Amino acid sequence: MLILNREIWSEIYYTLSKNKLRTILTMIGVAWGMFLYVFLLGAAKGVENGFNKIFDGFATNSIFLWGESTSEPYHGLPKYRPIDLNLEDINYLKTEVEEIETIVPRSAASSEQGIINRHKITKRYSVFGDYPIANQLVKKEIIRGRLLNEEDINHNRKVVVIGKEIAEQFFSKNENPIGEYIKINNTYFKVIGVYKNPNGSNTSDNQLFIPFNTYQQIYNRGNKIGWMVIVIKPQYDVKKAEIKIKNILKQRHKVSPTDEKAFAGFNFAEGYKKLVRFLEGMQLLTWIVGGLTILAGVIAISNILLITVKERTLEIGIKRALGAKPKEIRYQILMESVFLTIFSGLIGFIGGILFLFFINQMIVNNPNIPFYNPSISMWNVLAALSLMVSLGLSIGLIPAQQAVRIKPIEALRAE
Repeated sequence: MLILNREIWSEIYYTLSKNKLRTILTMIGVAWGMFLYVFLLGAAKGVENGFNKIFDGFATNSIFLWGESTSEPYHGLPKYRPIDLNLEDINYLKTEVEEIETIVPRSAASSEQGIINRHKITKRYSVFGDYPIANQLVKKEIIRGRLLNEEDINHNRKVVVIGKEIAEQFFSKNENPIGEYIKINNTYFKVIGVYKNPNGSNTSDNQLFIPFNTYQQIYNRGNKIGWMVIVIKPQYDVKKAEIKIKNILKQRHKVSPTDEKAFAGFNFAEGYKKLVRFLEGMQLLTWIVGGLTILAGVIAISNILLITVKERTLEIGIKRALGAKPKEIRYQILMESVFLTIFSGLIGFIGGILFLFFINQMIVNNPNIPFYNPSISMWNVLAALSLMVSLGLSIGLIPAQQAVRIKPIEALRAE
């Protein structure tokens, strides 16, 4: 086989080493293209993995909904009327909206309303009233004790889950908060758990969570709620379900059908879809940028080989005069093109992998950066190698054909 012909490889080595600087500069173009391809693709995957880690276990098809004030008078009711959602709304929506998979009420007191005491220490923190199911919607990583459960709700227990920051403020380093008591607005609560903020979660370490029913009692909320979290069944469109829910609430609270400001909310599903589309676009951009950079490098190799062929006119002419067939000349030039392309690409590939590893080690423990386990699939590696070989062969045909067209007599005469 010609590919195993030692003489051909010796000639390739001699040709490329004849002008080392030019060869190295040519290889840098392809190596840089492959480096960019690997790094950008791996970085895009790292960002995707980072966001997937953040939203792991989170209900991405959810809606957060709360009442504001009306912007239009309706049926004799004035403009700017405050709208308070209540537990009856929750129960009604559960039975009337088939798209709803889970609906849970939540209430919260700001840090101005949450006065926390223990011994001689007094501080202000946000206090949340929650059902246990909210633990699936708002991530908390328990480091001591447990989360709220149904027994806490059913028995109106005065128990609390506190953030790590709060535990550090009210308890000494060697003191276990579990089983101890703190005062929330002059009411004693037993600490049953300490949590910390998971990577990227929107839960801070300086919040307190108590049973929903207990919260309603100590803050005298009656059946009013702060907001509701609604998870839509996967087979339904979240945006359409949101519109349907708001229309029902408008009817229940006597709000004009055209009033768009009476109810506010955040459609988490829409935001998540935009994020997914952004990540997909980033992957596509990576393919385009990497592919074009590799193409530019391979074109540079073709240009250099054209120059090399011109410089080797006498050599090629002598070979033809000694009986070398056109396909042998063409094959050697193509081999030089493919060899330069693949060798340069491998250097760039290794460089890209090492740089990704370095970046990952630098920020692996930083919870504020959504970047985790940057990697590139074997399919992408094979695709890149196939692209390089194809481009090397295609672009190499130009100088190869130029070399084949050299006639022995004309070559000797030119020299």
